[in-house]
Parts: sequence; C-alpha cells; structure tokens
Amino acid sequence: MTLDLQIEALLFYKATPLNKISLMKSLDCTEDDFHDALETIRKRQASSALRILESESDIQMVTAPEVSDFISNQQKEETKGDIGKAGAETLAIILYREPVSRAEIDRIRGVNSSFILRNLMIRGLVERKARKGSQVYSITPQLLQHLGVEQKYDLSRYAEFMNSIEAFEHNQHE
Repeated sequence: MTLDLQIEALLFYKATPLNKISLMKSLDCTEDDFHDALETIRKRQASSALRILESESDIQMVTAPEVSDFISNQQKEETKGDIGKAGAETLAIILYREPVSRAEIDRIRGVNSSFILRNLMIRGLVERKARKGSQVYSITPQLLQHLGVEQKYDLSRYAEFMNSIEAFEHNQHE
C-alpha cells in the first residue's frame, strides 16, 4: 500500500488532528516522502469534498470549504431532536469518567461512538481536548447549566454512582 493511502486512511480513521512527526515515525518515512504523499493526497482531493488541513505540527482531514453550507445545514438537522439512548449513555460515561478517550468510551459501550461524540460536541455538551498525544472528552459548562448544577459533584447520587463504579472496576481486576 502506498504512503499516501496509508496517511489518508489514518486521517479518516482517527478523525482527529495527528502529529506529523509521530505519524512519520509510525509510518517509517522521511519528511520528504511524507510531504510528497501529502501533495498526492491534495491533488486527489482537489475535486472532492475532503481536504488536508496542515498546521506546523499536525495534519487533519476536514471537509472542503465549498461544502461548508451543506454541512452546516446537516449539523442543524442532527441537533433538532433529542440525543437518544446512545447519546445519553455516552454522555453519562463522559460525565462520570472524564477525561476519557474515545477508545475507552467504545470499550465501555461495546460499539463505535464517533458519530455520537460528534453529535454531543455539535450540541456543546462535550468537548475534545489533546492530552499526552491522544484526544480525550470532557463535559462542558453548557452541560452543567443544562443539568442545573454548578459542578458535576452536585448531581444527586453522584458519590453513590462513583462508589459503585469503583467497586465494579475493583472486582473486574481481581
């Protein structure tokens, strides 16, 4: 498989900014080969809905500017209804386990949570942050406001739930 396809596949799969130096190391390629591969991707994507966004340290796959209105309308449609059972489940995991990685959320739920996480971020209920080379999810002040509390510890039965989670995890490791 060519380097450009490997890079493009990883950017699509991860759906988050990736550090260029780390990516070059993991793909065992030179900086010149890496930049040549990015140029190949850019040429291929010139007439597609995707683009490579590049900063000094990171690259990310994003939607093309010319489809921004279309995407914005789709996002508005997604946020009209309620978050559903999967959204509530994911939100609870983040609320009680934050900061938590997508991999950990997926492990707990047993399914891929990318779509749900994106929906919760669009609604302003969770945010994604970089931490030690990975991405983690945390709750936002808007969620606390929506729940009517000043901090998550003010939620009814918060301590009880946390004790139950800790006991469950302790029993899993024995």
